Amino acid sequence: MTDDTPQDTPQYGPERQQEVYRSGMLEGEPPEFPVAYEDLVERAREELSDEAFAYVAGGAGSESTVEANDRAFDTWQIVPRMMRNVSSRDLSIELFGTEYPAPVMLAPIGVQGILHNDAELAVARAASDLEIPMILSSVSSHTFEEVATELGDSPGWFQLYWSADRDVAASFIERAETAGYEAIVVTLDTPKMGWRERDIELGYLPFLQGQGLKNYFEDPAFCDRLEGDDPWADPEASIESWSECFGDASLTWDDLEWLDEQTDLPILVKGVLHPDDAREAINRGVDGVIVSNHGGRQVDGAIPALDALPDVVDAVEDATDNAGDDDVPVLFDSGIRRGSDVFRAVALGADAVLLGRPYALGLGIGGEDGVRSVLENLLADVDLTVGLSGCASIDEVDRSNVRRADR
Repeated sequence: MTDDTPQDTPQYGPERQQEVYRSGMLEGEPPEFPVAYEDLVERAREELSDEAFAYVAGGAGSESTVEANDRAFDTWQIVPRMMRNVSSRDLSIELFGTEYPAPVMLAPIGVQGILHNDAELAVARAASDLEIPMILSSVSSHTFEEVATELGDSPGWFQLYWSADRDVAASFIERAETAGYEAIVVTLDTPKMGWRERDIELGYLPFLQGQGLKNYFEDPAFCDRLEGDDPWADPEASIESWSECFGDASLTWDDLEWLDEQTDLPILVKGVLHPDDAREAINRGVDGVIVSNHGGRQVDGAIPALDALPDVVDAVEDATDNAGDDDVPVLFDSGIRRGSDVFRAVALGADAVLLGRPYALGLGIGGEDGVRSVLENLLADVDLTVGLSGCASIDEVDRSNVRRADR
């Protein structure tokens, strides 16, 4: 144990193991929810509607990028070190002056109401219990304000789909800030939705039923677009208005100046895969970069996010050094399934990772309890992987802890 390691730091792995083993051996109650990601997928396939499962599990085109995201982790192998005194592990990190218990956040996932009636409210309660930051999607089934109430004092960030109607975009940012969200995550890779074959084959887009549009339908700037003041009075017209302003394919890097003028919150850009885009983002003054290919949902055949991570990290470091700026955090999204994935992403330079499909599947299977189970298992896995790899804290994890499998 290092001298500066807090004595009360959560030891997620042993605590979770003991809880599960005691329940199974002494009470005859094995885990209620699947532990392996693959089993989560199969349980969700059985319990969700075909449409809901396809929407969450599917990706763009042939889904080659979804598969490539998973395979990319196998190209990096962990090199455990021995005799390092890992009797206590500290997974805590700091982002924008706030300390978080682990390098794990919940990725923004929209339309959670198709998975469970409590949707984002259930996720917020589970996240709050474990103090894991939640990033709320613009297209959530419950409003900013409702989710913020469930989060309480637990940290939340807001993900912005940048509307073609600047008044709507500005209103969303203002509402998120007023509700207490601590950062704005701007998704760059979805000015339009990708070609998703599963959804096309089912003819299914939940937004056309008004699902995931509550933030819009309760937004004053959006309602100003409509003939009446009640979006539900003519839902077809309201949904059509939403489809007209959902994204803005005309955006360029110059538009970030307008965005920066709307808020004092940290702004992170999500969807960066090319190092030159990372440099441009830094030059434009963003506060954080998220390496992501949207979980393979936008461009079929796109580079795996993990393959892009090291080059983006190096580009961000070079750009901040050249500008004389403070360090800009790089987060990672797309393909996180287990603790070893978190470890490898952190080793390749990520300050934190965003967990997506696993918790969404947990929500669909078991609501709040399903989400909590997924998170508890992941935190335990991360804790044990860090320690068994010879690190007493997440800060010790770096590129020396991994090597390419083809070496």
